[in-house]
Amino acid sequence: MPRRREVPKREILPDPKFGNVELSKFMNVIMEGGKKAVAERIIYGALENMEKKTGKDPVELFSIAINNVKPMVEVKSRRVGSANYQVPVEVRPIRRLALSMRWIKEAARKRGEKSMALRLANELLEANEGRGGAMKKRDEVHRMAEANKAFSHFRF
Repeated sequence: MPRRREVPKREILPDPKFGNVELSKFMNVIMEGGKKAVAERIIYGALENMEKKTGKDPVELFSIAINNVKPMVEVKSRRVGSANYQVPVEVRPIRRLALSMRWIKEAARKRGEKSMALRLANELLEANEGRGGAMKKRDEVHRMAEANKAFSHFRF
């Protein structure tokens, strides 16, 4: 973390097919080893699968899924005296988006379908309905924060 000044945020260009900035951010999350074309193929394949299954706008379904997975609170470790406390703190909007995208990616990777595009499509559809691995992760984080509410007076 820099001491002198705030580091300017890089502007991310919208994705070429749908013109959606959130989608291109997700593309960067999925991308491994600088292979953007592979990430693009995975995401567009997943969106195509979602459209085939539901018949609805896939970009809209994607944004609803992302919003469903976003966590409101999380716990941070705080050392007070000789004890470590898990202190619940509110999540900043940028981190909210980053966490939800990361959780969806990880949950999709753990699924059993054939291709990553299929796994991602099914994970996004489940997140859209409020279930699936990413939603489970979010609920777990919320439960941890709820359980440690007693330590909220140790806030940073």
